[in-house]
Amino acid sequence: MRNFALILVLLIVLGGAVFWVITQPRTADAAEVAALTGDAARGEAVFHAAGCASCHAGEADPALLEGGMAFPSPFGTFHAPNITPSAAGIGGWSAADLASAMQHGTSPAGAHYYPAFPYGSYANAETQDIVDLHAYLMTLPASETPSRPHEVGFPFNIRRTLGGWKFLFLRPGWVVDPGDLTEQETRGRYLAEALAHCGECHTPRNALGGLVRSRWLAGAENPAGEGRVPGITPATLSWSEGEIAEYLSSGFTPEFDVVGGHMAAVVEELAKLPAEDRAAIAAYLKRVPPVE
Repeated sequence: MRNFALILVLLIVLGGAVFWVITQPRTADAAEVAALTGDAARGEAVFHAAGCASCHAGEADPALLEGGMAFPSPFGTFHAPNITPSAAGIGGWSAADLASAMQHGTSPAGAHYYPAFPYGSYANAETQDIVDLHAYLMTLPASETPSRPHEVGFPFNIRRTLGGWKFLFLRPGWVVDPGDLTEQETRGRYLAEALAHCGECHTPRNALGGLVRSRWLAGAENPAGEGRVPGITPATLSWSEGEIAEYLSSGFTPEFDVVGGHMAAVVEELAKLPAEDRAAIAAYLKRVPPVE
């Protein structure tokens, strides 16, 4: 019995040590980021492609990225934070801090972010694009409105456990990789899978909130509990590339309907991109494996 108790204690200690290592927050390579120079003009295009305003726009003044938008989920309600260049926002962040947040889901204080912030997709973003985005964000109007706290109960409010979630589900790398994508389709993949993070809404999730990549863009339950997010693989989206590109520009469908819900804000941002970028996304969507 005494030996059993000793073995049990050793296993608990070993398990705790493994858990601590696995859940350690990761950060960007500060030296790599410091070697890059940000360009605010290029960063503006990244800003629109990433749809930052579609989530972080303030309720009182959409021109201020002071956050507040609520995102209900089975795990609690998350609120988009203030990302203006202020003390209440990200005014004290370096470009490396932003890269750590977007590519690794880690805050400047070394805490895990909840995956309601789509770092699972942003992990594929080029570091130069993030540095450019940082340069652009620092030019925007500041707001001292505090970020709203998330409404998350036990055990999901234990941030360290998010390191375990990342260990299981944070997998940088492309989903669509047939090896023969054209230059246009490759650009569309980068926009759709990384910056625009289409899969975060259009791909179903498992019980722990991880994306089911085998059903990439096949449609998903609305995390708010109202209806479904439609599938956009060739199995369900019969629109032509031109029709998809037009929808991403104007919000009008080939069936003479108009975009609604949160997608309206997404289209508003994508419409500010060059036409060739919207065409690239449309070309990419035609190469996605069809899933009913």
